Amino acid sequence: MYANHRSPIHHLALLSPESSWDLLRETIFGQEDCPYALQEIGWNIAENCKGLPLAIVLTGGLLSKDSKEEDWKRIAQDVKSAIARNDGDQFMEILSLSYYSLPHHLRSCFLYMGVFPEDYEIFVSQLIKLWVAEGFIKPLSHKSLEELAEDYLSDLINRSLVEVRRRNRNGEIKSIVIHDMLRELCVQKAQDEKFLQLMNSASHVFPQGRNNQRRVSIQFNTFNHAFFTVVHDSFLHSLLCFRHYRTNFKSVIFRLLKVLDALTMTFDEFPIGIVELVHLRYIALCLGGEGRLPESICKLWNLQTLVVSRRDLDDIKSDILYLPSNILKMPQLRHHLFERGFFPYPFLAEVIGKDAVVLENLQTLADVKNFPCTKEVLELMPNLKKLRISYVHESSTEWSFYEFNNFVYLQKLDTLKCEFISRDDGVGKHLPLKLALPQNLRKLTLQGCIISWENMTVIGSLPNLEVLKLRDFDFEGSVWEPNEGEFTKLKYLLIRNNSLEQWHADYTHFPRLQHLCLSFCNKLEAIPPEFGDIASLEMIELYKCSSSVVASALLIQEEQQSLGNEGLRVRVNSKSDYLNSHSNTSLRKALRLNSGPVQLLAGMAALRFLDAKR
Repeated sequence: MYANHRSPIHHLALLSPESSWDLLRETIFGQEDCPYALQEIGWNIAENCKGLPLAIVLTGGLLSKDSKEEDWKRIAQDVKSAIARNDGDQFMEILSLSYYSLPHHLRSCFLYMGVFPEDYEIFVSQLIKLWVAEGFIKPLSHKSLEELAEDYLSDLINRSLVEVRRRNRNGEIKSIVIHDMLRELCVQKAQDEKFLQLMNSASHVFPQGRNNQRRVSIQFNTFNHAFFTVVHDSFLHSLLCFRHYRTNFKSVIFRLLKVLDALTMTFDEFPIGIVELVHLRYIALCLGGEGRLPESICKLWNLQTLVVSRRDLDDIKSDILYLPSNILKMPQLRHHLFERGFFPYPFLAEVIGKDAVVLENLQTLADVKNFPCTKEVLELMPNLKKLRISYVHESSTEWSFYEFNNFVYLQKLDTLKCEFISRDDGVGKHLPLKLALPQNLRKLTLQGCIISWENMTVIGSLPNLEVLKLRDFDFEGSVWEPNEGEFTKLKYLLIRNNSLEQWHADYTHFPRLQHLCLSFCNKLEAIPPEFGDIASLEMIELYKCSSSVVASALLIQEEQQSLGNEGLRVRVNSKSDYLNSHSNTSLRKALRLNSGPVQLLAGMAALRFLDAKR
């Protein structure tokens, strides 16, 4: 009855440090006060339980009103070990109930969380690719493996076995974490079942029975190539490394390896021995020096995911990662993620020749430079969902050479990021093109170009668009007035670094907008006051915008608060000079837009805000 439909949804979370300390204090002392000498130590103990009530209660059980200060300090140093020494069996028995209640198809997915270091932020995109490569996801006819993996992850989250850390701009889960205590459960169960072995020290010898180890996670700070000689005859299927090394090691001899996640290891050149590991499904590594993938990589017929980044580049000319064209003829590939990848010409002739392969499984092609979007090439990728490309424009090359209008052939495309860079006059070249974008597109990023209002209408008419980012970007004119019926599902809008001066819009143009971010919009006069009528709007974020824009945002917030809407927040992320001077003049200019009593009150609040910034 009293729920406010305009306020954000409340997500149940772990206990705050304050609530953790309250629970710990009540567990130990009941209604009595905690001695002053123990309060700071007790607060640290509560914080180290990281919000898990079960851990707090069990820790409180280790202490009593009569415990000495030395006992508190000892437990504060390592809460997890203290529980393990005293109530470890009871604690793990309680947590194990959650594990044993899991359906069998989720148990491997949960145990796999143990491969990541303690307090590690796990990115969902990486985790899902690893689960698929490991074979944990069983196919269903009506869903892709990645979609099923997302369902599995949602189930673990709903069971409170993992926690959401960050979300994308449209609300999708971006990263997760696992509580230390639950991770300990993962590691213990994984070792009992010979599912996983952690290497936390520089010891290069596996525990007894090492040939039965299927997965190894390296988490120590030093590295010795002798490690490879120890495990090359094992039954190792997965090797994941989470510490940074630099190596010129060229051969990797794991005959049965399926997963090699070595993104933290910088190889001076591509380790050629990898191409002999025909069972590989997942490769992630980092190349320094000259970046070049060998033609022989096509021998990896089972490869699903290939991630190659660049690091420690002393010569800017060497930052390109040269890709062989036959990499787009590997039928099992699902995800290509590169850093400044480039296909040398003649690219088209090699890809679309008589032995062309339709990449039915390919879903991701990311960070490729000057990729020619011809109809012939894009038709070989019918199920592509994510495309990130960039173009460096030479005066001798016309934009039309790249045929951007062919994006429409990617009917399943969900995410498109396109960056344009001109070497002649910097960013901001007008693109003489008729945009033709697929109707399923949900996320669109354009950077470094000028676009006509006609093409903005094409973007606004996309029925499923939820995220729009316009960076280093200019419109054809200084006034933007969207048409009614555009941007019907847009949730997040970013406009950065342009010369827009006036913006005429209201809730009918952006009916579902949740987050508006304006950055370096120095010429914009104000945010349309009608934005306050957008029921879904939760955040207006401003960075290095004019003080009149700041004042207009605060006016909108103040008016909504007067109407009982406490859900709208305004965040200003800059203390720039234009907030330190001429605030009265800018504010009066903004106030002239609305002169009622509510606006005057809001103006006073805005002025106080500006004074505080000064």
